[in-house]
Amino acid sequence: MRRTVFNEDHEAFRETLRAFIEAEVVPVYDEWFAAGQAPREFYYKLGELGVFGINVPEEFGGAGLESHKFEAVLYEETSRAGVNLGGSGVHVLLGLPYIKMLATDEQKKRYLEKFCTGEEMWALAMTEPGTGSDVAGMKTTAKLSEDGTHYVLNGAKTFITGGVHADRVIVCARTAAPREDDRRFGISLFAVDTKLEGYSVGRKLDKLGLRTSDTAELAFVDVKVPVEDLLGEENKGFGYLGHNLASERWGIAFGAYAQAKAAIRFTKSYVQDRTVFGKPVAAFQNTKFELAACQAEVDAAEAVVDRATEALDAGELTAAEAASAKLFCTEVAHRVIDKCLQLHGGYGFMNEYPIARLYADNRVNRIYGGTSEVMKMIIAKNMGL
Repeated sequence: MRRTVFNEDHEAFRETLRAFIEAEVVPVYDEWFAAGQAPREFYYKLGELGVFGINVPEEFGGAGLESHKFEAVLYEETSRAGVNLGGSGVHVLLGLPYIKMLATDEQKKRYLEKFCTGEEMWALAMTEPGTGSDVAGMKTTAKLSEDGTHYVLNGAKTFITGGVHADRVIVCARTAAPREDDRRFGISLFAVDTKLEGYSVGRKLDKLGLRTSDTAELAFVDVKVPVEDLLGEENKGFGYLGHNLASERWGIAFGAYAQAKAAIRFTKSYVQDRTVFGKPVAAFQNTKFELAACQAEVDAAEAVVDRATEALDAGELTAAEAASAKLFCTEVAHRVIDKCLQLHGGYGFMNEYPIARLYADNRVNRIYGGTSEVMKMIIAKNMGL
């Protein structure tokens, strides 16, 4: 089946990106893996390549395009190479939509040029210890000072991807108590400069997968955040968070599909080269049948994510459709990558093989951005159940 989701511009970007990854990432990836993060200076290279500015308006230093298809190419090419580009995905997928949706023209001038160059890397701090998916239960507070010049931020966040290297973090905090009839009321968003006094990065968390993507705990002790860094309106933050969940879940769905596709590529190559009982592993019927079943599942996932991509670019991807795509593609990737690892035998358990890293990296897809169970709740509600 010929795909129609990408055009010549996307394929030209793919060629450039593939060459960049082969030259700048693959040779040093083992070093990143051992260090548990990509080096900070690498993000400047992504900025020079233009990766961060694709969807940024031209007047702020970007290419001015309104499409997620270049991000889709990025997911495919990083998975194909068996690498992860650190916190850069969060920078674009989670940081940029909030700036574009909520920032004033004055804020965009301050934020976006540095966003494009990689001079300021962004992250999103929503999750707190003990609250998990219950965003409305957050305890972090931001109280307006008496003179009205700044908010005083206190609290803690955890599982913050890109949190170690971040220069600005979109922090969700309570600016008012929840209402009896609306516990979601009272949350606001702030673009917090990580150099401010009282802001600190705690532990860099030791994760099962995504080893090159820095994930941290953050703490705020009387951090004075200028009122000029409030994003959007006060107390309306919960609604803003929900607005971008569809694009976030699309990204996770597409990334999972790309990982599953890459797993088949790695496994096909391995079983053709690996000899057991005097013949290639690929010669056994079980190998053929397992990989054929995997290919069928990935073909279906590709159709799902391509349809979701077109809907997202058209501004028509609903919350239920995004949840369905995320649920389906992450579950497919789980099954496919597990089967592909099995076909590697003992070598599949070794981190020097891309399939082992893919297996670990993939597991979080069914957790973050909303668990598979939460996705089912959203879909069921949309069904009228």
